[in-house]
Amino acid sequence: MAAPFLLLSAPEAAEAGTNLIINPGFETAGTDDLPACWEKSGWGDNDFTFTTTADAHSGSKAVTVALTRRLDGDRKAMMTETPDCAPHVTTGQQYDLSVWYKSTTADTAVTLFRHDTTAGWQYWTDLMNPPVSAAWSKAEVRTPPVPAGTDQLTWGVSVYGVGSVTTDDYTAELVGGTPPDPVCTGTAAECQDGRWDVLPAQNPVRSMHSVVLKNGKVLLIAGSGNNTDNFAAGSFTSAVYDPEASTYKVIPTPDDMFCSGHIQLSDGRVLIMSGNKAYPAADGSHGYEGYRHSYVFDPDTETYTQTNDLNDGHWYPSATELGNGDVLSFGGLREDSTGSVTAEKWSAAQNKWLPLSQVNQTWSYWGLYPSMILMQDGRLFYSGSHVFGNGTPGTGSAVYDYDANTVTPINGLQNKDQRDQSASVLLPPAQDQRVLTIGGGNIDSNPDGNRLTDLIDLKQPNPTYSAGPLLPQGTVDLPTGTVPQTGAQGKMYVSAVLLPDGKILETGGGLHNRADPVHETSIFDPQTETFAPVAADPEARGYHSSAFLLPDGRVMATGDNPGNGTWNHNVSIYTPPYLFKGPRPQITSVTHDHWTYGSSQRITVDRTIARAELIRPAAVTHSSDPDQRFVDLPLTVVNGTTIDLNVTSNPNVAPPGWYMLFAVDANGVPSVAKWVHLDAQGSATALRSATSAGTDTPSPHIHDFARDLANKPQKPGKKRTSAPVGVRVSGCDNHYGTRDLCIPAVFPNTVKATTAARCTWLSSHDFKLPLKTNGVDDPLRLDPNHNGLACDRTDGGSPR
Repeated sequence: MAAPFLLLSAPEAAEAGTNLIINPGFETAGTDDLPACWEKSGWGDNDFTFTTTADAHSGSKAVTVALTRRLDGDRKAMMTETPDCAPHVTTGQQYDLSVWYKSTTADTAVTLFRHDTTAGWQYWTDLMNPPVSAAWSKAEVRTPPVPAGTDQLTWGVSVYGVGSVTTDDYTAELVGGTPPDPVCTGTAAECQDGRWDVLPAQNPVRSMHSVVLKNGKVLLIAGSGNNTDNFAAGSFTSAVYDPEASTYKVIPTPDDMFCSGHIQLSDGRVLIMSGNKAYPAADGSHGYEGYRHSYVFDPDTETYTQTNDLNDGHWYPSATELGNGDVLSFGGLREDSTGSVTAEKWSAAQNKWLPLSQVNQTWSYWGLYPSMILMQDGRLFYSGSHVFGNGTPGTGSAVYDYDANTVTPINGLQNKDQRDQSASVLLPPAQDQRVLTIGGGNIDSNPDGNRLTDLIDLKQPNPTYSAGPLLPQGTVDLPTGTVPQTGAQGKMYVSAVLLPDGKILETGGGLHNRADPVHETSIFDPQTETFAPVAADPEARGYHSSAFLLPDGRVMATGDNPGNGTWNHNVSIYTPPYLFKGPRPQITSVTHDHWTYGSSQRITVDRTIARAELIRPAAVTHSSDPDQRFVDLPLTVVNGTTIDLNVTSNPNVAPPGWYMLFAVDANGVPSVAKWVHLDAQGSATALRSATSAGTDTPSPHIHDFARDLANKPQKPGKKRTSAPVGVRVSGCDNHYGTRDLCIPAVFPNTVKATTAARCTWLSSHDFKLPLKTNGVDDPLRLDPNHNGLACDRTDGGSPR
């Protein structure tokens, strides 16, 4: 409680240069054992003391916080969370914070809280890790722009390791100056909605996997390209696209990586796991089969090298990098077409897949391409996004704790069994721990794709999904022509791309399983939780399409593979509105391109910037890239163009690897990215800022988020070999035509259940009729006279 003579009516946020901290040097005594307007804060299992000391930077008082034993948690002295004591701030503004300190441990962090006018006080973010200092040193850092709905902030220096920090003379000052208004450099439509361009050079391969490499090029993996003739001939392809030269180089590809999993390793190589061992049998005796093979692709040599095998086959597996560089993989189809219940773990230290005996198993079947997102404490959040069919049993979403080997259901996901081919993304910045899930459908029942979106805040004690805004609607290409979407129509096969201005581009999709492309693109703002429609990709982007961020800030979109087996080789490039807002800031130098956690890294820019961030390069397929993330780098402004960037101490927030570094001005205009490597290894002299007083590397500052889950953790089930999966898992009936065609196992509900209606639908969607009937079964009644030809004239069909 503040001393009575300090009680004030709620003040207005001050002008630049005014210190907003009340009792910044602790000189005014409080009513308890801390100075006025200051309080004890923290959590966890630790032994601690708070002491007011005469060993001050100025005046006669400072405060020491010490931990003598720690299992978890932290302790900190902070401005009291009251209207009279906590600084008042203005939405959208930034504030320069500083504190004088001495410390005996590297495990300290400047931790910021904010007051939401609706939700109350809540953790905001960690801004920096001040290095160890035996003498008085000054820590300075700038806040991100104040989020909407925030009227106050409070902060302190957390101690989360055994040791102490003594602090004095706090300041919080409004960053002055008004940025110039952006000047539109394009047409009015381009400045509002951006622009799509279709490149003159087509993609030479039928790629369905896109990986942005550490050198800025793009690996496009096709394998057989969902083409049975290529598979039979052993013709497997990949290409490397160079965005600067707009050229393609076809790469020898050793195996059918069609529908494999892939991920960026910490050293910049690409790990590819499993792929297609066999297409479904014509007689329905088996479905797709996943092999055990695995490869790494080296961007430097542009070659594949085989690794040791996986423990099981995995056609459509997930891949998530952990904070130590290891990779966990789940789901997919085995070599016998059943569902794989085998979790796989890649050891970064050993450069191989670990044997089954060294990998924790719950014997859960997570489906195909389950979206498993790394949380800040090392657990995985299964968002409910997946490929093909229904979600996991129960609520459709869960938290998986690998160390405890438990699965805990998470509530709130809307219509969980129609989130097939939805997209999920960890919203910017990753420190906020919020996930957005977009759209989806269900190939088992083939309804219209939906407009649903869901949001979850994984910082909450018991996080649950809540409904987000509906997706905007666009137009849909139907056989009768292009028409506006109506009612609840949305899309599946949607792509979601993190942009350097902190927003998300959602684009592409189709209304039904491998049919009826939807042309709609919008930008989602995490601060306002709203979608803004923008220019739509003129190309169809449904099944086997992908969209991803390039280092120059544009977005590339490729692919589309309708059920009739054709392929769209046209490539689209989206130039977002921020690239029509005048000159771009430039990063003129980066002192080091190899960074360690908890360090400060110096860059220079050509003019004032508002923020900087790391964006992990894409490794995307089938709407899925669970490792995509945007990591905020709080600024310490040395002068207008010399900036120190403060790197998170927590590798779970930013797993090790190569990242695109963007500098962004106050109008959201980004620089072209520079490439930097983030890892725990390396020389302290080379990797820490020259201004750092110490060389001790802080341990990760992990918070006690999402630790009060309402649902009961589920322990591992009974050991089993696999999960049963129907041969129509892809939503295609292979009794007709070649195996790379997708005759819908279930037609859209607008199609009558008659031979004539179904054959007319197939004809209108460019299937070449009649189709050979494979075997004696005719489950869709397309060959009622049983002459071995489906949808010929004698069946009442309308062949082309």
